[in-house]
Amino acid sequence: MQLYDKDLLSLQEVRELIELAKQAQHELSCCNQETVDKITKFIADAGVRNAHRLAEMACKETGFGNINDKLIKNVFASRGVYERIKEMRTIGEISRDEDNRIKTFASPVGVIAGLIPSTNPTSTAIYKAIIAIKSGNAIVFSPHPNAQACIHETVKVIRQSIAEAGGNENLVSSITIPTIQATDALMKHQDTAMILATGGTAMVRAAYSSGTPAIGVGPGNGPAYIERTADIKKAVGRIIASKTFDNGTICASEQSVICDNDMRNAVQSEMERQGAYFLNSTEREMLGHFILRGDGTMNPLIVGKTVQTIADLAGLKIAADVKVLVAEEDGVGRGHPYSNEKLAPILAFYTADNYREVCARCREILSYEGAGHTFAIHTEDESIVEYFSVRIPASRIVVNTPSALGGIGASTGLMPALTLGCGALGGSATSDNVGPMNLLNLKKVAYGLKEMEEIRARVPDCTIGICKSADIEQEVDVEMIVEKIIERLKAI
Repeated sequence: MQLYDKDLLSLQEVRELIELAKQAQHELSCCNQETVDKITKFIADAGVRNAHRLAEMACKETGFGNINDKLIKNVFASRGVYERIKEMRTIGEISRDEDNRIKTFASPVGVIAGLIPSTNPTSTAIYKAIIAIKSGNAIVFSPHPNAQACIHETVKVIRQSIAEAGGNENLVSSITIPTIQATDALMKHQDTAMILATGGTAMVRAAYSSGTPAIGVGPGNGPAYIERTADIKKAVGRIIASKTFDNGTICASEQSVICDNDMRNAVQSEMERQGAYFLNSTEREMLGHFILRGDGTMNPLIVGKTVQTIADLAGLKIAADVKVLVAEEDGVGRGHPYSNEKLAPILAFYTADNYREVCARCREILSYEGAGHTFAIHTEDESIVEYFSVRIPASRIVVNTPSALGGIGASTGLMPALTLGCGALGGSATSDNVGPMNLLNLKKVAYGLKEMEEIRARVPDCTIGICKSADIEQEVDVEMIVEKIIERLKAI
């Protein structure tokens, strides 16, 4: 009987995949914009054609979310992303500033390592493949172990569409023997130019510590503020729809609801009318002990599950028509489990005296977890939007829209994306919704506008117009300089 070392086999596979990807990317780098656009369109079309089948596979394999919403995410990652980027120039000269005589040329980074999560496996693979190839790159995926089959099938669909478009199918590939060592080797390989990481905190940190340039995203923990000028019925409807979308697996979804104290009863009543169940103190303790593990991280058993499944696991009895579980919170951090990110239909509920205190609480929540990610506000007062926009530590502030779909650019004008940068606040290299332009090196070709003599002539006199041509050893009349300074100050 022959024995095989899985780790060694996975390392060898990574080396082979990167070499093939490197060759394919070199071929693509010689292509024009039309060829690149044709390949991305074929991938997008294939993503739409296979959207339902891949959604079924993802649900069956991971147990997260539901088929209908994963179908929507697959179509969004295919058609939605493509429609936004199809006219984007990403090859050769992409822009020209005639006034300043600057041309901008795009250059692909090369081979990208794409880390795929289990929460949005098929949609993230489609999205990352499209933006990678649109920017002239190749991508090698490291699939989450709990979503291998559906990711591999998605990659198969993508590779076939590339071949049908006349491209090299090795532009997109995936590790078939996933190990920690393989992912580490993929990220640290000398021919890996960039890492595009979507997943848990530990994985994102590993990407940034690999020594390879990386774009990663931290956890989302976005609050949603229902301000007093908001249409409460609409605001609550948006929040419930957002939090239940694919059972809360999008990191931009609302994690808490907050309102002014004098609006508490109206907001709670409307939330209950639309399917929210407010836990009593005993139920709140029971679920609170279940949703977090001993180390303070989210219990994976709740991720992407229905409220009924979560209630059963936590030993709660709820009505069959409940859509979201809501727990009142009065603090943030350890000892306040509902103040954490919960990728499930569970919400924290806060109140405060006024919008200033609401803002302070939201800042506290995001600073604890989710800094730089997403914040939602429901209001008709633009001055309130401005007040929060200046003060809230979030890269995306979405107004009067479901946060999950608004954050990813499905219900807003933001770049359609399933990798949401959190900026320096969240330890990310960008605060953008990541698109093709984030995967390019931009070269600036700048033509001379001034000669050296002109630059010298514009240099201010060294003593406010007194000793412009004075030799360094020339004696300077200090009293005269002081008088000139006083004269100039009086003239101002």
